[in-house]
Amino acid sequence: MGNPPVLPDRRAEPPPLPAGYRARRGLNWATVGLMYTSYYFCRYNFAYANKAISDEFGFSKSDISTILSMQFVAYGCGQILNGLLTDRIGGKKAMLIGAIGTITINLLFGVASFWGLLSLFTLLWGLNGYIQSFGSPGFIKTNTAWFSERQRGTFAGIFGFMINLGRLAANKLLPLLLAGFALGSLAQIPPLHWRWLFWVPAFIASLVAVVFALVVKDTPEEAGYTGLFRGEADHADQEVRAEIGTVFRHIASNPLVWVIAVAYACTGAVRQAVDQWFPVYFQEVHHLQMTGRQFQWLGYMIPLVASCGSFLSGWVSDRFFHSRRAPVAGGIYLIELVVILAATRVTSVNWAILFFILVSFTVNSTHSLLGPAAAMDIGGRKMAAFASGCIDAFQYFGAALGMKVLGYVLDHHGWGYYFYYMIPFGIIGAILMFSIAHRHSLKKGDTH
Repeated sequence: MGNPPVLPDRRAEPPPLPAGYRARRGLNWATVGLMYTSYYFCRYNFAYANKAISDEFGFSKSDISTILSMQFVAYGCGQILNGLLTDRIGGKKAMLIGAIGTITINLLFGVASFWGLLSLFTLLWGLNGYIQSFGSPGFIKTNTAWFSERQRGTFAGIFGFMINLGRLAANKLLPLLLAGFALGSLAQIPPLHWRWLFWVPAFIASLVAVVFALVVKDTPEEAGYTGLFRGEADHADQEVRAEIGTVFRHIASNPLVWVIAVAYACTGAVRQAVDQWFPVYFQEVHHLQMTGRQFQWLGYMIPLVASCGSFLSGWVSDRFFHSRRAPVAGGIYLIELVVILAATRVTSVNWAILFFILVSFTVNSTHSLLGPAAAMDIGGRKMAAFASGCIDAFQYFGAALGMKVLGYVLDHHGWGYYFYYMIPFGIIGAILMFSIAHRHSLKKGDTH
């Protein structure tokens, strides 16, 4: 028998970074993150307009699910196509294309309220899903070049934080637009029509896009920093763009990509069930007002615990599992399953709030761990965008299928089956992740 293979020591200290690099990297990722935050502001606004649109036009929950499913299918397809394109054109261009597109479509979605056609809403929100799919590959593509292999699990937590910053902004501002608010002693803003939930985020994203265009660099080399992270295969070649055919063959033929992708579909089905429906759930089941204390507290806590879960899961995988994502994700799926089973027994509003928070913690832990972290591990600097696109696409394919099922369940059986809908996804996710938990590397050709 031969000697066992010697695995690289992922815990070894990286070489020192040049003066000013950390600050420039911080400025870059903060601006990129703020841009992606504004994407979420232009996407999660629908969750708050959901009930108002239904009440105004008489849409059923299945009708709303059709709008959401179209968004998720378009987003998933776009992740694959635009992931390939982003590896070719670079992350900055990709994110600017997505920003201009989502700003335009949000403005048009508000205008569409004057017609109130389900088909028009579905078309526009599907287009928004597609154009927003430039965001995640662009975000990951840019930051893969700026971070060491040893830091990517922790970076995935930062990624999750920036996502949830957008959700927190949405949870705070959007209910106020519907209810009205005072700007100190300067002015009193009256309750606004739900169309403003799309126009205001578009205006905010426009301001961020200008700053993004001026500040962000695709790579450290473009900012004047060279020779970083020596000894890491991902950074040995300073070129970050790759031929589309090469990227497709390398990533699509890696079976681990598809195992992670199917697990990520389970994450998407549960995550979007919480994010898109929790405002309606608490309005209809527990009769909470969106500007009430309990609802506002929930609006803070869901993105807060989601950020904590994103950061903690990435840090744990880097610190204690030598940057192996699968065993950590498998354990989190099991915790999520236990939480969901307990949630099926809730009756009071306070217990419901607690379990929504706990589900959000677990599902966002696997979201950041399998999306950005695993994609960067698989694809490296040259192919991270397409790896991310393949994996993230399945999150939204899972969400699209889940939305149709959930819409049918809610229309025909009511909210009592809401948490039961989530149970199979926790089981499947855990099985898939534990099936590859022994792997020390997710790269193609590495069997250890």
